[in-house]
Amino acid sequence: MYRFISTILGILIVLTSSFILPTTAWAIPSSQIAALPIVKNIFAGHAPDSLGVNEGHLSSCPNSPNCVLSQDADDSHLIAPIVYDTDLDTARETLLKVLTVVPRTQVVEQTDNYIYAQSESRLIGFIDDLEFYFPPDEKVIHLRSASRLGESDLGVNRRRLEQIRFAFQDLNA
Repeated sequence: MYRFISTILGILIVLTSSFILPTTAWAIPSSQIAALPIVKNIFAGHAPDSLGVNEGHLSSCPNSPNCVLSQDADDSHLIAPIVYDTDLDTARETLLKVLTVVPRTQVVEQTDNYIYAQSESRLIGFIDDLEFYFPPDEKVIHLRSASRLGESDLGVNRRRLEQIRFAFQDLNA
């Protein structure tokens, strides 16, 4: 049923795109295209109540494949945490710098040991929730990234966190 609805939605977007976007808009680089205004808020969803750190752990992933987590996750959801050699404050500032250059991503909340950000998909406006936890007794950053809606994210959350890891390591070297 979800596949049918997403197929119909895709067809409708393609058919109506010529009315929504002028012909010259198709020449704009894809990195500069934001979510289509007509569907932007429809697919944003709501932030889950389970965000944050609870007893030293980020929330577990749902059964759907659109989430990755570095703590207590099964093999299909598991991703390695980011390891750092500096002090916690430097690691946190480095991660915040990296997040400023991740496309369509904004930091929503930050504390001494936790960062919460939201990342928006380019065309449809799906929102993914990104969480980073700095345990006080380890030199790692635990990660969690999950889509709010849908079943599959086609690996977007995992790829985004891996890109963040590589950028963090480049700056932290």
